[in-house]
Amino acid sequence: MLEVGQPAVDFEAPVSSGGRVRLSDWRGHPVVLFFFPKANTTGCARETRGFALLFPELDARGVRVLGISVDRIGTQTGFAHDCGAGFPMAADADKKIATAFGVLGFLGYAKRVTFFIGPDGTIVDRVASGLPGPHVTRAKQRYLSVP
Repeated sequence: MLEVGQPAVDFEAPVSSGGRVRLSDWRGHPVVLFFFPKANTTGCARETRGFALLFPELDARGVRVLGISVDRIGTQTGFAHDCGAGFPMAADADKKIATAFGVLGFLGYAKRVTFFIGPDGTIVDRVASGLPGPHVTRAKQRYLSVP
């Protein structure tokens, strides 16, 4: 798993909003990159809705948010809509991104890990917890000054 202080691996992936996203296109902005195991499951929906609630404030502060799992793009698109995600959700169906970040689990799903990436592309913080709450809480603490 990539560690704090390491550069985030650049990637390009299809996203729920149409088109593709390349992580390096967001250089100059802090990025919340959250991997989750499977769309349309309770914990993943809870986490995604939590980030969706924070997104307007994060976006206003220039923070980019991207959710990613090994689901296909059609599944991600529906899931993003159902969760009210105003940010893109990326599909990593070939599992290359999860593998590059070191978060692919032994069952072939991404582990629940959030990487906080600085404007220079370096990982500045990371949350690895099976529970969805700590990921959203850390984003609040880091970018919205909420204790």
